[in-house]
Amino acid sequence: MIIYVDADACPVKDEAVRVAERHGIEVHFVSNSWMRLPEGPLIKRTVVADGPDAADDWIAERATKGDIVVTADIPLASRCLKTNARVIGNTGKPFTEANIGQALAMRDFSRHLRETGESKGYNASFTRQDRSRFLQALEEAVQAIKRGS
Repeated sequence: MIIYVDADACPVKDEAVRVAERHGIEVHFVSNSWMRLPEGPLIKRTVVADGPDAADDWIAERATKGDIVVTADIPLASRCLKTNARVIGNTGKPFTEANIGQALAMRDFSRHLRETGESKGYNASFTRQDRSRFLQALEEAVQAIKRGS
């Protein structure tokens, strides 16, 4: 089991490390530029070449069944679900085969509204409750994989 974190603009890096260290799981932070991260034997840092979706491609090419991907990127979530990896959003919402289609449709609809000027693209603030939900969702995903379910 490996935890892959789409690290660019990820607000839950410390929480991912906390869960990974508690369970002895390697965590890979993948980003387009160098960033300060916690240090430790289980923490791996990968800086990919600049370019659209380079970090997404790196993660999608490696994540497999039994791995967990942490991302807010819906197309990346969809790609990782196809490899049977578990995918969790930064707010703790799991992406599943049952909800990824709707998430992709809403993403496209929101982009359309922004492009036509109907929406300013407001994103809700990240809250303590989001952080707590993420910790719980990641812990549950780790436990489920360990149980083999």
